[in-house]
Amino acid sequence: MYRDASPTPLDPALVDAVRSARNVVVFTGAGMSAESGVPTFRDAQTGLWERFSPEQLASPDGWEHDRGLVWAWYQWRTGLVRRVQPNAGHRALAAWARDTELTILTQNVDDLHERAGSTVAAHLHGSLLAPRCSTCAAPFPSDGGLDVEPSGPIPPPTCPVCGGDVRPGAVWFGEALPSEAWDRADRAAAACDLMLVVGTSAVVYPAAALPLRALDSGATVVEINPQSTDLSAAVQYSWRTTAAVGLPALVDAVQRR
Repeated sequence: MYRDASPTPLDPALVDAVRSARNVVVFTGAGMSAESGVPTFRDAQTGLWERFSPEQLASPDGWEHDRGLVWAWYQWRTGLVRRVQPNAGHRALAAWARDTELTILTQNVDDLHERAGSTVAAHLHGSLLAPRCSTCAAPFPSDGGLDVEPSGPIPPPTCPVCGGDVRPGAVWFGEALPSEAWDRADRAAAACDLMLVVGTSAVVYPAAALPLRALDSGATVVEINPQSTDLSAAVQYSWRTTAAVGLPALVDAVQRR
């Protein structure tokens, strides 16, 4: 969370720019979910997990080295997500989409947008709620994760289709983004006339290229982040606030007549 962030006032010119948009894309990152209590990847490494690097827990090499360890880590993360709720920012986007053409693209692997009532066009980094077979890629139903932190490795379940080990549905370090999700995101960024970039540092590529794609296509790009990022100097508006504070205020101002 960004407890030390002091929101700056809402710029009337920003409100006018958002109100006049007809094709809006919202691109969200870890800061969108942090205010719901979802720890970022590195923040979630406590207890047992402090002994392991991110690459040991979220990479193809880590999976091949100790599948039970990786499965346990992701089951714990899935349980953490299941126990939190969408925040005011998630709910504001869902309300806004009822009368605006709105496309949501996210780097987050949780389902908080969906639970707030939104449709997500692309989960660019996969989903904790969509495990699949590591051999044949057949989908496998999520059991909702663990209620308590595990004390050690947990063997992954077996795929009923081919007998392979089921792996987490998140994209790991060194893996390509899901091609269909990336294609949808790239097309949406190129076609929009407004993009809101919410709660992301915009440094993890290729997803970080989406705001630049929108800018190159002539869209207005608005950054909502309590801290400056590498993207800040390139966009038309950079509003220093958090998702749960800024999005409800912006949507309220845009819908007010």
